[in-house]
Amino acid sequence: QVQLVESGGGSVQAGESLRLSCAAAGYTYSSVCMAWFRQAPGKEREGVACIYTGGRTYYADSVKGRFTISQDNAKNTVYLQMNSLKPEDTAMYYCAAAPLTCPLYSTGPYKYWGQGTQVTVSS
Repeated sequence: QVQLVESGGGSVQAGESLRLSCAAAGYTYSSVCMAWFRQAPGKEREGVACIYTGGRTYYADSVKGRFTISQDNAKNTVYLQMNSLKPEDTAMYYCAAAPLTCPLYSTGPYKYWGQGTQVTVSS
């Protein structure tokens, strides 16, 4: 059974940084693409960043230049480095995996989801 486990969330001040981790078990994640989504209270879940096999990455406009997604194949782990955090980044962050494509505009292709990790940014 595929499992995705996020960690690294927390409460920080605006301008600070956090690094989220997503550890995958049950499959060799390098054969799929991975993404980070987030969902704030009362809002829809939105794509933040994704990384394909081979290293291609895509970002939502709202986080470009501040967030970086990366992967460690040896550890079966995907990371989201978040710098210059803003209060509007406050949300539950989810890791997701898809077999073929990782669009940021839709949750449909994603077969596996983690339980989420909370990020709170105060001004």
